[in-house]
Formats: sequence, C-alpha cells, structure tokens
Amino acid sequence: MKYSLVTLLVYTTAVLGQERQVLSLQNRIDLPNISGRIDHFAADLKGNRLFVAALANHTVEVLDAESGKRLKTIGDLAEPQGLYFDSATNRLFVASAKDGTAKVFDGASFQLLETTQLGSDADNIRYDTRGRRVVVGHGVGTGALAFLGPDGKKTGEIGLAGHPESFQIERSGTRAFVNVPDHKEVQVADLVANSVVAKWPLAAASKNYPMTFDEARHRLFIGCREPARMLVIDTETGKPVSTVDIVGDTDDIFHDSMRNRVYVIGGAGYLDVFEPKDDTHYQRVAHLPTSAGARTGLFVQDWGKLFVAVPKRGGDRAGILVFETR
Repeated sequence: MKYSLVTLLVYTTAVLGQERQVLSLQNRIDLPNISGRIDHFAADLKGNRLFVAALANHTVEVLDAESGKRLKTIGDLAEPQGLYFDSATNRLFVASAKDGTAKVFDGASFQLLETTQLGSDADNIRYDTRGRRVVVGHGVGTGALAFLGPDGKKTGEIGLAGHPESFQIERSGTRAFVNVPDHKEVQVADLVANSVVAKWPLAAASKNYPMTFDEARHRLFIGCREPARMLVIDTETGKPVSTVDIVGDTDDIFHDSMRNRVYVIGGAGYLDVFEPKDDTHYQRVAHLPTSAGARTGLFVQDWGKLFVAVPKRGGDRAGILVFETR
C-alpha cells in the first residue's frame, strides 16, 4: 500500500451537518533493512525522538520523530519487546523476550549501562509514578511484575499466575491492572501491599493482550483476539460495562484523554477509533486502512500523533504510518 507524504484525509464523519476530521495520515517513515515483527515503541518528548523495538531484527531503532531520519541503531538485542524512556535520567530501558533481560542505555551515547536478568519473556514496560520505579512484566507459565530502580537494578517483584501482557498503573492509587491471557482474566496487583488483590474473569472474549486506561472515568479498555472485541471494565467494581467488535489481531490500544477516544491497532490491516455515546456505550467512528500485520504502535498525546508499525510484507518495505489527531 503506497501513501503520499502530504497530509491525506483518511476518514470524516458528519457532525451537525459539517464534516469533522477524526484522523489524517500525515507521513510514512520508511524503515529500510528492517524485516519481521515490530513490537512496541517509546518516545522522548523533549528530544523529539521515537524508539522502535524491531523484535525480529534484534535491534532498537532511534528515529527523529519529525523528519523520520534514523539517528541510531542499537544492535545485539535478543528480541526486544518493551521500551521505556526515562526523561528524568535520559535513559532507555529495553526488555527482551529471548534472554529475559532488561537493559539500560544512556540516552545520549547509547552506551549500555546495566543488564538485569529477570527470567523468560521480558515484555511490556511501564513507569510507576507513585513508587518512582520502572515496572517490567516477564515470565512464562508463572509470571511477575519486576521493579527496577533508575539504575536498572531489580528492587523486587510481584508474582502473577501466568505471563503478563499489557498492564496499566494507577496514578492516583496503588493498583496495577494486568492482562493475563493464559487465565482469561485481568489480575489486579496492589503495588504497596506487593500482592495480587483481585482477579477479574473475562467471559465475553479471550486472548486479552493490549490494554489502555481512562483513570479519570474509571474505565479499563481490553483488546481481545478471540473473538475480536474490546471489553470495557469499570475499575471501581471490576465489572464489564460494554463490549464492542474491533479489528482483528490487535496488539496495541490507546486512550486519548483529550478527545476521549480509543485507538485500536489491528494486524488485520485496520485502525479503529471509538468514542463514547454515554457511560456504557461506545461507537466506532473510524475504520481506517493500514497494512496487513500492522498491529503495534504508539499514541503520543503531547504530539497529537499516532504511530502505527508496518512490517515488511512482500515487496513493501517496513515503515511507520504517522496519523495526526484532529
């Protein structure tokens, strides 16, 4: 699929008789010499940099977010999956699946500063604002959320019954909500009590991989693959409030708090956009073509941009689609 580098309107919807832009495709960043699966992203807001985990390429690609220019390739990584950039220390945290490590790199020189062995399948990374620590999900069979200090050294962990996929952490509370697809549930961990305090079964769908969080409205959004549905859970009660059909093979989902939207990226080749009709009903307002296998990315609210990773398929090179919010 070919895209112009000029801004392209990809979807409109009528509001009060006038057309309103939902998303526009602003750019396509080519990733030459990158093949295979592309996993998660991170952003450096001050430095205007984008970090991309090229899992199958065993590299992290560092890009200028505006021009798309490749600034650096960090190599010799064993299937990097999760990324987190700490602007306070100018350090990049990389979680790798194959060797189960969390590595810390200097954000200027990209010198390796620390390697911490966590176990198998180190995956998603989040930041615990309250505890001022980096949190990494890892493990196969039984899993855990591992806590890392600013230096990357492990300070503790919370055990989980199964491998943790995407998870979200409260800013105003002490809970972490964790997708555990092996058990078809969300496990709720208390980061102060250092234990799992609740388990919320998912009856309407399974293979719950991506997750996003609207903390102000107490809504947890879960992307599922079998069947392809988004489950909306009330975090005050743990009960489901809504279920809607979504694009297939999703692996990343994001909440836009400024516009109260949810963006769902799916490997079936589409990007879905949802908005609430009321507290318990959500409507799809956009179903945008992307590319087959494009199921990960990053929404950066400060930039008003949604990045979608496109893997190399056939004669098309790998790249990143840059959508702009309206």
